Amino acid sequence: MSFRATENVIRTGFYTVRPGRLSYDAGLRLQQELLQRRAENGTDFLLLLEHQPVITLGRGDSRDHLLVSAEQLATRGIELRQVSRGGDITYHGPGQLVGYPIIYLDPRQRDLHRYLRKLEQLLQQSAAEFGVEATSRPGKTGLWVNEKKLASIGVGVRRWTTWHGFALNVEHRLEGFDTIVPCGLSGVAMTSLEACLDRPVTLSEVEAVIIEQFARVFSADRLGDYEYSTTP
Repeated sequence: MSFRATENVIRTGFYTVRPGRLSYDAGLRLQQELLQRRAENGTDFLLLLEHQPVITLGRGDSRDHLLVSAEQLATRGIELRQVSRGGDITYHGPGQLVGYPIIYLDPRQRDLHRYLRKLEQLLQQSAAEFGVEATSRPGKTGLWVNEKKLASIGVGVRRWTTWHGFALNVEHRLEGFDTIVPCGLSGVAMTSLEACLDRPVTLSEVEAVIIEQFARVFSADRLGDYEYSTTP
């Protein structure tokens, strides 16, 4: 992989990275490269993408929350990965916007709970831009619309730089969630922006709003896009 900045890198603000749809493994490698660039250049990133169908098991996972066998997942074209983020089990797939902030927490007081609340605020304000009233719940990280879950959050931190992040259901393609107990919460149903609005919503629309709200919530300036390439 290689990157080229469209503007000179400086030590404040953040760059967006928008590679489109990637496998989970490719997205993980991309996060790791951005972590390295953050360590070298002192520049934050917001990585936004879709994943090919995958179920991820976080550090708090219980395999009891996986409702089908690995063979059944393979038949449906869904990968299974154990990952280093916090949280339980979740599903990623087409029609879902996944965000991986690669940001240094020192200016934000190295407070992980505060960071999680900031991510919830980011998602809540973004949903509100589409006219969807979503709320957080004490003790249950993520975002909810009435009794249904709209977005999930599971983060990791490496030397006080964040990775992993959030997943916001945009298009109403939620079939993969029937293979798990989402986030380990029994009886929870998932929803999407399209379902809440009863109309189509594009990922590009939501990306633009997420970027704008990210700049506001984290008091950061957007510096431009990093161009993504699979060439060495």
